[in-house]
Amino acid sequence: MTLIDRYILRTVLGMTGLVVSVLLVLAALFTFIGEQGDVGQGRYTELSALTYAALNLPQQMWELLPIAALIGSLLGLGVLARGSELTVLRSSGVSVARIAGSVVIAGLVLVALEVILGELLAPPLEQAAKHMKAFERFSNVSFGSGGAWIRDGNLILNVEELAGARQFGSMLLFELSPDHKLRAIGYATRARAAQGKRWLLSDYAESRFTPDGESAGGYRVLTQADASRTLDSNISASVLELATAAPRELRTRALWSLIEYYRANSLDPRAYLFAFWSRIARTVAIVFATLLAIPFVLGPLRSAGTGSRMMVGIGLGLAFFFMQRLIESGTIVFDLNPVVLAWLPTSVLALLAIVLVARAR
Repeated sequence: MTLIDRYILRTVLGMTGLVVSVLLVLAALFTFIGEQGDVGQGRYTELSALTYAALNLPQQMWELLPIAALIGSLLGLGVLARGSELTVLRSSGVSVARIAGSVVIAGLVLVALEVILGELLAPPLEQAAKHMKAFERFSNVSFGSGGAWIRDGNLILNVEELAGARQFGSMLLFELSPDHKLRAIGYATRARAAQGKRWLLSDYAESRFTPDGESAGGYRVLTQADASRTLDSNISASVLELATAAPRELRTRALWSLIEYYRANSLDPRAYLFAFWSRIARTVAIVFATLLAIPFVLGPLRSAGTGSRMMVGIGLGLAFFFMQRLIESGTIVFDLNPVVLAWLPTSVLALLAIVLVARAR
């Protein structure tokens, strides 16, 4: 790595770190304010809300890093342009491609940081924040509205989200016959994973439909209620832990495991496919976000102030963010190809960056 690489790397990373710090402070503030409605419930205090906001910072940093990389690159290279340092480099025979190579190195460092955040830090800390909030708000633990539908052979299970280690909320069971007719409906207020792939269901009640011999095609409904029931299943606690979490909260490896499970059970894996490829695509997008700053600072923003470069960076970053969100909704609603659409925002960003850098003078 040459002196030029180190200088540009230090400038871009320094400005990106400053932008990330400002964005995280704002994100933590908004999260803390949003938690005020829950303060006072159970043992959930102001300190708890502050802890909750702090534990969510890695996830928010993971989401904001592509935007911060673009803004930080614009500000960092803009400082070099206004100080005529880029002009001196160009006059010394350093090409735009050579400068772009140095910027790409900075982008790769940020990609490594994004991977560490997304695969090691953010998912477990966000889950810890949710569990801490649930246990402190309710003395006997209350479960949120999140949950998952899981198919296990002739059983279809609806399970509420994870509340603690190997413990879940209510479980709703639909038992089907081999010809897909409804045999029984069961409900348990709580489900706990036992040894192997067995589940202990608390306060279990069941309605079973049996053919009525006195009337052709008729059915009788037999009901029973038990204090507990043991359910033998092919679904492990680890699968349910993944399925009850939002796709954006899961690591790449966990998403791929769920995709394979859904495919093996003839279920629709589109939401997890999109989340899987979107995580990879948005990480790659960081390199092109830093690269996109070059044509702006060598062109229309060469002599512009910090405010102008900041506004351009925010505008481009928000456009990228909203394109991702819009495409995420369209993938599920309109039955579109999740892999193609997951890469679409990054592909547009990459094409724009490469074309503009190639035309920069």
